[in-house]
Amino acid sequence: MPRLSCLCFGAGAIGTYIGGSLALAGEEVVFVEQPAALGELRKRGLRLQLRADGRRQSNETLILPPETLVFCQTLDEALQHGPFDAAIYALKSFDTAAALDAMVPFAGRMPPVVCFSNGVENEAQIAHVLGEAKVIAATVTTSVGRRGPGDIVLERLRGIGILSTHGISERLLASANAARLNARPYGNAAAMKWSKLMTNLIANPSSAILDMTAAEVLRHPGLYRLEIGMLRECLAVMRARGIPVVDLPGMPVRALALAVQLPEWASKPFLTRAAGTGRGGKMPSFHIDLHSGRGRSEVEYLHGAVARNGKEWGVPTPINSFLTETLVALTRGEIAREEFARRPGQLLAGLQARDGAH
Repeated sequence: MPRLSCLCFGAGAIGTYIGGSLALAGEEVVFVEQPAALGELRKRGLRLQLRADGRRQSNETLILPPETLVFCQTLDEALQHGPFDAAIYALKSFDTAAALDAMVPFAGRMPPVVCFSNGVENEAQIAHVLGEAKVIAATVTTSVGRRGPGDIVLERLRGIGILSTHGISERLLASANAARLNARPYGNAAAMKWSKLMTNLIANPSSAILDMTAAEVLRHPGLYRLEIGMLRECLAVMRARGIPVVDLPGMPVRALALAVQLPEWASKPFLTRAAGTGRGGKMPSFHIDLHSGRGRSEVEYLHGAVARNGKEWGVPTPINSFLTETLVALTRGEIAREEFARRPGQLLAGLQARDGAH
């Protein structure tokens, strides 16, 4: 099989892990990255600590020297190294609009985009700009930590999912498995992406709003009931849309969906374990984003997507709506962080007051 030629958007945690793993397996990978990170990438290359993968022969950090890779500042520059078979896309959902603006002038030269980003709306946005034929839905369940530009540590190996119905899907899956990425095919893009969304919802906004760990959130009786209600809303939206729950690599999402419907005493151990192992020991992503001062949050693209779809399909989603609105207000500085910091009762009272007003 000829080498796979890939364009990789960014050398963040997932871009470095997937792009770097493909490069280690002998595939051709060209990265396009922000100027602030280019100097370090061009000086040091990529560093992948993959000892969590027991199939690797060495526990040492694997280094891809800069001379073996290409790092570009602009998409125009990167495309000059093409043509490419595929583009690896794993940016935050709030970066998709800007990324697509950069793609517009080069739409005709863009390869199919393999979209690993969290959320359920990125693929439609990409298709609007590039066309349906240039979008391949994908997801990542492996946990990866980022130590710096192009410097990652594999925290928990699970795998990736790739839509199986595209013309290049078979080749992508073969190359990903040769690169030890544990790739699995999925025939239903919506089922794959919405099932991953479910796992991303757990204790994510609550942790950020309250400045508490996921474990602390789930130990609190009132917050636990809030989390269960939030997940039930997501499942109700999926049922209304006819989207089935599917298991993902290393993630028994169907069991999670079943547990959500059980009494609290039966569901709590499963949900607590799912939240504790899913993030490799890190704080949830919304907490990281809020407390980094970035001024942006993916809550609008995850819980907000549940709320938008609920409104469209006639499914009430008061908890997802409230959490989205509250975290967005905190992110924008419209509410002081101290308002809810370590004050679960304040958050629960706010939800109750909102429900009463409606």
